[in-house]
Amino acid sequence: MSDTFTALVLRETDDGHVGALEELTDADLPDGDVTVDVDYSSLNYKDGLALAGKNRIVRSYPMVPGIDLTGTVVASDSPDWKVGDEVISTSFQVGERYWGGYAQKQRVRSEWLVRRPPGMSAKTAMAVGTAGLTAMLCVMELEDAGVQPGDGPVVVTGAAGGVGSTAVAVLAKLGYEVTAVTGRPEQHDYLRGLGASAFLTRAEMTEPPRPLESETWAGAVDTVGSTMLAKVLAQMKFRSTVAACGLAGGADLPTTVMPFIIRAVRLQGVEAVMAPIPLREAAWARISVDLPVDLVEAMTEVVPLSELLERGPSILEGQVRGRWVVDPNA
Repeated sequence: MSDTFTALVLRETDDGHVGALEELTDADLPDGDVTVDVDYSSLNYKDGLALAGKNRIVRSYPMVPGIDLTGTVVASDSPDWKVGDEVISTSFQVGERYWGGYAQKQRVRSEWLVRRPPGMSAKTAMAVGTAGLTAMLCVMELEDAGVQPGDGPVVVTGAAGGVGSTAVAVLAKLGYEVTAVTGRPEQHDYLRGLGASAFLTRAEMTEPPRPLESETWAGAVDTVGSTMLAKVLAQMKFRSTVAACGLAGGADLPTTVMPFIIRAVRLQGVEAVMAPIPLREAAWARISVDLPVDLVEAMTEVVPLSELLERGPSILEGQVRGRWVVDPNA
């Protein structure tokens, strides 16, 4: 790569939050002990907020957003990483407090990195990204709680999004009967291709629930929160588990304690931002086995970095299907 490289830089000016593609040099890079030539990044909900200047996601300026990146080590002061290593970085407040993946080159801290699984391409790694990592952590939590494919159907809310799509694909691959909740009926064929066998609408799953409803779900992955999570909880079977990882529908939870004390339902929070490295490594190893590459391709669109400022905020309106992989070299 040349001495200069392209990055998408957000700056705070007298006119407010602005972003532009800029040419930078290594001298512009932040502190860190590993420098990476970036192959791909991805678009996550937080990235959409950062690009739109919303919710104070960006903590300091100037900022290169992009909470995910994968690439090849080109310089290292860490004994854990050497030139030529293929690495992945997800979250750890990268793209919020620390410069992120929307650049052709980035310098990061060695403790944020995991090794890209053997045989996994850079594009596939970012088609997974934080969203797929979160989905796999949810599946692992259901397994740890003893939820088995023969126990009954599992439900995935926000199923057409990045986390939901991956959760549907992995759960179906493992033999679970998956019901997908989406507000976009035009995505049913897409979700059916990932392995969903039944569908519910957003409208019917955001109706105010009774404290308890018919026992339906052996497990659940909820990416929405608020009333939809309350509805899911009211429909869980005895000694079932919900893995909750999102709040796109709101941070409130309008429910009662009845699902927990009458049906012994377990509500397990899942968090991927600061998840420890050993847990990340275990999840990436599972992803390399349990997420079929052909399904990854089906849920992935590659977006040039040059188009991201214009197109990226659409994720906030729920208009992104599956995963957008960001190509910083285009």
